[in-house]
Amino acid sequence: MGILSRTSQIIRSKVNSLLNRAEDPGQQLDYSYEQLQDQLQSVKQGIADLTTQKKRLEIQKRRLEENVERHNEQAREAVEQDRDDLARKALEKKKQKMRQIDDLERQIGDLETKQDNLISQKDELKRQIEEFRTKKETMKARYEAAEASAKVNEAMTGAGEEMDDVSRTIERAQEQTEDMEARAAALDELRESGALENQISDKSDLDRELDQLATDGAVDRELETLKSEMGEADAETETSETGDNETADSSEAADTDAETDVSEAEIESELEDLKEEN
Repeated sequence: MGILSRTSQIIRSKVNSLLNRAEDPGQQLDYSYEQLQDQLQSVKQGIADLTTQKKRLEIQKRRLEENVERHNEQAREAVEQDRDDLARKALEKKKQKMRQIDDLERQIGDLETKQDNLISQKDELKRQIEEFRTKKETMKARYEAAEASAKVNEAMTGAGEEMDDVSRTIERAQEQTEDMEARAAALDELRESGALENQISDKSDLDRELDQLATDGAVDRELETLKSEMGEADAETETSETGDNETADSSEAADTDAETDVSEAEIESELEDLKEEN
């Protein structure tokens, strides 16, 4: 099974596990992305190791080629010295080195083929990882949006239940406010009509009527006194020709005051009788 097939299985298994598990998909997607990045790093490391091995074989091949050239020189020198036996040995070593070179060339060719395949697979894996990253971010955004929407709906549901209590509280507060306003208005009306004072006073209705009569009598007396004083002031400015009339008017005023005093005495007597009866 190739790397791409294994990677595809890993991706499918991760996605399926994410869909089936109740954990946070965002965290799982990030974890899967990190795992795929680790896989990509492993592939890159494998390419680097394979390249290093190929370089070693190439170095070994160059050394063998140098030995082949040296064995050729040795064979020529042996032939020049009429030492065919030494020339034969040099040529035999040359043949051995050439066979080793052929083996190395095949190994190097295989490694190059594997290297090219790994590079192609690495590029494909990188492309799939980038695609997965795009899907991951999209899925995370959708999940976060859905989560936010769910929280808003939950909050709205809770707010709806609480709003019922708030509405009832407002209704009760409104009723209490209206009752208090009506009570204040009633108290104002009682105060303006005097009923409130009547309720908090210890005096009876008769006492209050008598007090009112006494107050009215005092006001009347004070009014008469004021009129009398004003009349005297006017009399002082009049001429001697009206002196007789002033004397007569003074007598009449005195008579009036006497009558007023008699009337007040009668009122006081009647008031005392009413208090005793009450």
